Amino acid sequence: MNYLIHLVLAAVMVTGTGLAQDNAELQKMANDDQQARFSPNIDWNELNKQDSIRMERVRTLLDQGQVKTAQDHFNAGIIFQHGEDSITSNLAVKCFGKAILMDSTLNKRRFAAAVDRDLMRKGKPQVYGTQFIQDAGTGKFKRYIIDTAKVSDAERLHYGVETLAQQQEKERLMNLKSISAYYAKTNSTEEAIVLTRAQSEKGKGADDDIYENKLINIGIQLKNASKNQEALAIFDLIIRLYPDSYRGYTLYTSTLKKSGKMDKEYKTYIKNASDKAKKAAMSVAGIDAVRGENLIYFIDNLSSILKQGYLVSLDCLVFDCGLFREK
Repeated sequence: MNYLIHLVLAAVMVTGTGLAQDNAELQKMANDDQQARFSPNIDWNELNKQDSIRMERVRTLLDQGQVKTAQDHFNAGIIFQHGEDSITSNLAVKCFGKAILMDSTLNKRRFAAAVDRDLMRKGKPQVYGTQFIQDAGTGKFKRYIIDTAKVSDAERLHYGVETLAQQQEKERLMNLKSISAYYAKTNSTEEAIVLTRAQSEKGKGADDDIYENKLINIGIQLKNASKNQEALAIFDLIIRLYPDSYRGYTLYTSTLKKSGKMDKEYKTYIKNASDKAKKAAMSVAGIDAVRGENLIYFIDNLSSILKQGYLVSLDCLVFDCGLFREK
């Protein structure tokens, strides 16, 4: 499990830090580094300039012995990982490596990604499998070349990286067409449903991303636009494709509430939803027995509760009240 971590140990020795405090300047630089990458409109020229300034400053702090704690080294790694040459990519490996040796609770995947990125910068195969590249000709994504013999799947999992089989599935998912983009282009719920059903029959041979969360996004978009019948059609499809989806049942019934259809159709769905919702409720992490039983009571008596006006919608019960928490 320590094949690559030994490379770091050979280069950097972990020294005692005593009661050293985390370097506030380094923390701010790491925060700025990450926040800049979440901007909706990134000015890459400016970002590259700021990256260079931050990397130069971290080098100075290293020379001055101001990078002391595990978090300091981790933050230094965050900054160095954006370097475009093998010198800075190697510094990222050393910093992340030293950080997780000093504090094993830090994000180990950062180290694995830094190792792969450093090898890629040097024109060598990666070993963990964190790096994917886009083919300029086809536009498709593929995993960068990998030497599968250097690291075991057990070590990959230890460092928060997918197994080789999971990486193959990840590559497949990355290249699926977006059902959301298809709907945006056609603006037709009916066509989106037809396509989804056809793709569902293909299983893993599907060309489009019809996973639950993508369909839910379309349904919520329709619901917010008060296109209730179209939203119901999407949520109905989700329930049929993903029968254990508590969100599918929740959104369907709350849309029925919004559209004023709370009679026979509602009763049929809440009856079908009950067992599924109970199963989901008791399996969600962090829900104790009392809260779980309370939720089951709400579900079993939801029709009368909603009709009496105690709850605005199922969305309030399940999400706003915090009874469910997604894994």
